[in-house]
Amino acid sequence: MASDLPPFDPATASGTMLRHGHPGWLGLRYGAHGDDWVELTLPWREDLVGETGSGILATGPIVSLMDMASGMAIWTATGEFKAVATLDLRVDYMRPAREGAAVSGRAECYRVTRSAAFVRGIAHDGAPDDPVAHVAGVFMSIPWRPR
Repeated sequence: MASDLPPFDPATASGTMLRHGHPGWLGLRYGAHGDDWVELTLPWREDLVGETGSGILATGPIVSLMDMASGMAIWTATGEFKAVATLDLRVDYMRPAREGAAVSGRAECYRVTRSAAFVRGIAHDGAPDDPVAHVAGVFMSIPWRPR
């Protein structure tokens, strides 16, 4: 059955999605998007610093940033907002973010099958050519079943 809803638009959806829950608490912000990618930003905050006095964002919030960007990239690529579950999200840290720097995460959905979507991306602190981390993930689509 075809949906009567318009295609998923991350710029519009982020106004609601990034204000509530964990993304809202982290303060994630929409940056940009294309046909199959989304970029979000995690602002620097003292309470998100991993090691007291270092001024460097902890790794956990960066994982959350990339998980949210990945989900939004999937919805952007498919044009539909459907439930997905993170099966695997590998984050390879290349270096710490710069002290006091926000981190941006860009995720691309490069393949969608009937039951899974595959993403890749980077997290950076202003220099995409010198990433903080590379990510690769697999997400499972969850079919909606009326109760």
